[in-house]
Amino acid sequence: MINLAQTAADEGATLLNYTNVRELRRSNGITSGVVVQDEIGGGEISIAARCVINATGPFTDTVRRLDEPECQPIMKASRGVHVVLDGSFLGGETAIMVPHTDDGRVLFAIPWLDRVVIGTTDTAVEELDIEPEAHPDEIEFILSHAAKYLTHDPTYADIKSVFAGLRPLVMRDSAENTAELSREHQILISASGLVTITGGKWTTYRLMAEETIDQAVTLAGLTYAPSETRNLAIHGWEKNFPVFGALGHYGVDAYRIEVMIDQDPRLGAFLHEDLPVTAALVVWSVREEMAQSVEDVLARRTRCLLLDARASGEIAEDVAKIMAEELGRDKDWVRAQVREYRELVARYLPGGTAGQA
Repeated sequence: MINLAQTAADEGATLLNYTNVRELRRSNGITSGVVVQDEIGGGEISIAARCVINATGPFTDTVRRLDEPECQPIMKASRGVHVVLDGSFLGGETAIMVPHTDDGRVLFAIPWLDRVVIGTTDTAVEELDIEPEAHPDEIEFILSHAAKYLTHDPTYADIKSVFAGLRPLVMRDSAENTAELSREHQILISASGLVTITGGKWTTYRLMAEETIDQAVTLAGLTYAPSETRNLAIHGWEKNFPVFGALGHYGVDAYRIEVMIDQDPRLGAFLHEDLPVTAALVVWSVREEMAQSVEDVLARRTRCLLLDARASGEIAEDVAKIMAEELGRDKDWVRAQVREYRELVARYLPGGTAGQA
């Protein structure tokens, strides 16, 4: 995701982090912008627009109700759970896919950064949670089925992290369960001109974006131009790029990170022996990737929370102190960040708040 955001910025987009849409602006009955809440600095910002696009995944209907309070829901969310284990459980670098499990789902085990990610489930959810949690029965389902194909049977004690996500599925009247709901995307245009793109999946995101922008261009009366994203390189790409090892996924930005470390070798030290994060990557996340919290760094920029939740909690204070120096925060901010992040860690371990319910 961060690479896509950086690519958008490279192409001239204005990105607003930690802002929450509170209402839609109207002019003569037509949607003409949004009012957003600044979640860090406080206050509201009013933004005018020729066209407003609602691309909020599982929260699609929440935004649609800002436009039409009585609108009928079109979304049905489904929770997918993933379990992360040490890579030794896979015994190699080849992924495993089982096309049919007891509930008709596909089971997979994928190598990732010396770990193996195992999934997934398909559980309908009625209430949306921005941090969905895995339930004990879902974890048990994954472990019991994966045990048939891994080098040895995993237990709860072997779990490095458990995480869940919500699939934005388009409802069909005839669907009896979420496995039958459409994975295809749909574009809707309301009477006020709000454009909603919903459904779909990561593998079709570029097509979804192109079709949505084409609709927005027509509604806004803008001059049409063919999409250039089909061949647009993502931020960090470079032809004949050298191998940078652990920094490889930063692309050409790896050069700049290495320069930071050369100028201050202390930044090159790893913060935890079991996690691929250095002080330099924390600084980089703040300076170049809009990170504003420990969660931003350890969950959304470096993925340490997913690689090993417990280990990431152990370095939360170190990360907070580095960030405080970069952002000009005080000791109270550090303490609050550590507390909040460690509370989050509990949700990514077996027996988290969902297990206690």
